[in-house]
Amino acid sequence: MQLGFVSAIVPDLSLEEVFALAAEIGYASVEVMCWPIGKATRRYAGVTHIDVSRLDESAIGKVQELSAKSGIAISTLGYYPNPLAPDPEEATLAVAHLKKVIVAAQALGVPVVGTFIGRDWTRSVEDNWPQFLRVWPDLVKFAEDHGIRIAIENCPMLFTRDEWPGGKNLANSPALWRRMFELIPSPNFGLNYDPSHFVWQMMDYIKPLREFSSRIFRVHAKDVRIERSRLDEVGILAYPLEYHSPKLPGLGEVEWGRLFSALEDIGYSGAVSVEIEDRAFEANLESRKKALIQSYHYVWPLISHIAASGVQAAESL
Repeated sequence: MQLGFVSAIVPDLSLEEVFALAAEIGYASVEVMCWPIGKATRRYAGVTHIDVSRLDESAIGKVQELSAKSGIAISTLGYYPNPLAPDPEEATLAVAHLKKVIVAAQALGVPVVGTFIGRDWTRSVEDNWPQFLRVWPDLVKFAEDHGIRIAIENCPMLFTRDEWPGGKNLANSPALWRRMFELIPSPNFGLNYDPSHFVWQMMDYIKPLREFSSRIFRVHAKDVRIERSRLDEVGILAYPLEYHSPKLPGLGEVEWGRLFSALEDIGYSGAVSVEIEDRAFEANLESRKKALIQSYHYVWPLISHIAASGVQAAESL
């Protein structure tokens, strides 16, 4: 496993500065955000560290040079919109830009693109499948043709009133993953596994790892704290942010030792990307840097022996 972080937490830094920060702390990789240039529609969205719409040969060379100079790999290109949005214009723009990200990943030699399935949150799960089948087989085939794997994060995107009641990402549970992969069985179609979203949905985040081991392309390291006293007041049918808070790894309810042990058992050897969404560390850039440092020092000791054993195994071949 290689430890990295998601670049969305440092939108005020250039790509060169992001790589320099990663190297200074000790990270090995970065999941680089590739949103279209423009105004963000939600927190952590709209961050553009690589503008894929202007990625000519010169820009490609510059990105690769920065990566080589810093020693920091790009593990994933990230873009998390709603390709199944009920607004046709929003959905069309999301799909078009996602294809640009896939093309950019191929050009940069980055094997994985992280994203969401999307969802019309005003409709039932069943009523979303027809649109899924209109959009996603083509997208996955496009990724296949470019040698790229698509990693779908399991965040329900159900936090606030504007995402109620269904959330804006269909792929939020093992039952739905099974159906997704039955409908599109491509080996290039998989998961960006974030255990924190299982915690607040009251689900087991270890059990699915074995069944979906071949589909886990990337892992996000984010924790979550359940406010039990608040949950007792409002119940699970309230807006989810009323009873839970994203936290740094180690400051919530995920048992990271168990998680990494399970990942080792299934042979996962990809990137683990720290994702910072902890409001306690968002006051300014220095606070967010502190969050990345603290997360590194918590997570790295848990996976360093796995990384070392992987290197030793490779050297023995």
